[in-house]
Amino acid sequence: MFDEIPIKNLVCWTALISAYVDDQKPNMALQLFRKMQMDNIEPDHVSITVALTACADLGALDMGEWIHAYLQSKELVKADLSLHNALINMYAKCGDIITARRLFDGLVNKDVTTWTSMIVGHALHGQAGDALELFAKMTKNKKMGNRRNATIFPNDVTFIGVLMACGHAGMVEEGKQHFKSMSEVYGLKPRNSHFGCMVDLFCRAGLIKEAYEFILEMPICPNAVVWRTLLGACGLHGNIELGKEVQCKLHELESSYAGDFVAISNIYAARGMWDEKTSIRDLIAQRRAPGCSSIEVGSGINEFVAADNDHPMKGDIYEILQNLTRNMKAYGYAPKASSQTEC
Repeated sequence: MFDEIPIKNLVCWTALISAYVDDQKPNMALQLFRKMQMDNIEPDHVSITVALTACADLGALDMGEWIHAYLQSKELVKADLSLHNALINMYAKCGDIITARRLFDGLVNKDVTTWTSMIVGHALHGQAGDALELFAKMTKNKKMGNRRNATIFPNDVTFIGVLMACGHAGMVEEGKQHFKSMSEVYGLKPRNSHFGCMVDLFCRAGLIKEAYEFILEMPICPNAVVWRTLLGACGLHGNIELGKEVQCKLHELESSYAGDFVAISNIYAARGMWDEKTSIRDLIAQRRAPGCSSIEVGSGINEFVAADNDHPMKGDIYEILQNLTRNMKAYGYAPKASSQTEC
């Protein structure tokens, strides 16, 4: 429908760019955003907000910074709170937590999305103290209204950041209290994401048995991510028996996902069970789809898979990788067989 429109206005472009973001295709969204500007269509605050969301999903910091600079140069573009929130979210998710916090501190009026973006950003960077300190301020913060003061209440995404922060800091009891307060204090129903954060909290603290019991007592059916978190902890602590049981659960949920077989094979390798590892490796070769990595170069996003032979600069890329390997070996690096993966 978009291609058939002879003269496309800003609404047409923004609708399609937003659709690609919603469909988890941020790379295509940014390509369209650039093409829109090449067609001399000036973006407004809505299209810029959507483009920043795509940058956050991709981790495309350079593009996000360019959009921010463009926004500052265009005084006619209305920078509303949604756009400021998108900037904070983009910088936080793209790794520039200092700029994100500077923008956050510079805002006089903040809503729950503003606070949540910054809390999640600190949690993603392992800055648990900053995240929990912000959460405490948020729940005590008073925002002036027309007739009365109103507390800014956290939402379910806020608690994902809070629980992640507790997990990074090893604050098991605090995490339990925050998880409990979701429903008892704020009337929020925990989702699989929150249960997954609690499982991760237990696993990071080495409480594998507690994590397993927590999953069994969940009021909703645990998804593959929850079980996969426990499987990773089983590998870290060498718990073969529980790891095999968890892998069977995952096979029932997502039988085609090769990463679970990689995890269990690494558990076997760590215990020196090479025959079992070889058996699992053969299964992986039969069913896996290659994993994909991406990197931002200039204004574009390049994607790669293992043993990629299709990239136009493959010769240069492999030459640099070989040089890196030689340099690492020259400095005494040797991979440990127990930690090798079938990537």
